Amino acid sequence: MDKKVERKTLIYEGKAKIIYATNDPKLVIQYFKDDATAFNAEKKGTITSKGIFNNSISTAAFELLSKKNIPNHFVRMLSDREMLVRRVDIIPVELVVRNRIAGSLAKRMGHEEGGFLTRPITELYYKRDDLGDPMITEEHIEAFRLAALSDIGTIKFFAKAINDILSSWFDRMNISLVDFKLEFGYYKNSLLLADEITPDGCRLWDKRTNRKLDKDRFRYNLGDVESAYEEVNRRVQALNSEE
Repeated sequence: MDKKVERKTLIYEGKAKIIYATNDPKLVIQYFKDDATAFNAEKKGTITSKGIFNNSISTAAFELLSKKNIPNHFVRMLSDREMLVRRVDIIPVELVVRNRIAGSLAKRMGHEEGGFLTRPITELYYKRDDLGDPMITEEHIEAFRLAALSDIGTIKFFAKAINDILSSWFDRMNISLVDFKLEFGYYKNSLLLADEITPDGCRLWDKRTNRKLDKDRFRYNLGDVESAYEEVNRRVQALNSEE
């Protein structure tokens, strides 16, 4: 544990992470668990060492985004499972950025997985597990006062930039960034990217074989789940060592 930061009481425990208070009210510790869920927590399990791989991958992603001037909550890695982050008030709206046809988009539009889109799509979802995180529009956000529309516009602007950065980054690892989830929050008077960038929230396919290297292996009982997360982390660290 970092000597300057003391872990205090548990603030929140989610499906994949635990958030702890620290001796600094502006900072919290994000602990990555091995627990895995799918289909709105209807399916539950454990992926060995997932928390370690996710912390490592997310750290590298946030460090890259920081260098590219994307404001985010990351401060530094504390241990193999712990990340020090700024304490943000999460906006109850998730963004999903889609570069290829997969998952719910394939079902919704009646297309097979794997097809390419003419342009990336950004979708908005209401962060409510009890409702199944329904898709919403900016009109819903305004009518239910979930966030200021000007802030949603800023978030969508950042999402496009993040997609460009991460797509190029993963491409250098021979990984296709099919789609991914983003969460943002308020820190003082600023909007920051928060949460994580991991195979839990990103669809990552090997560019040569289209082998899934993400949580879909757990969702659909494809096997080799741990090795997929480990492979993504291996490629991330290999690329980092070259730079």
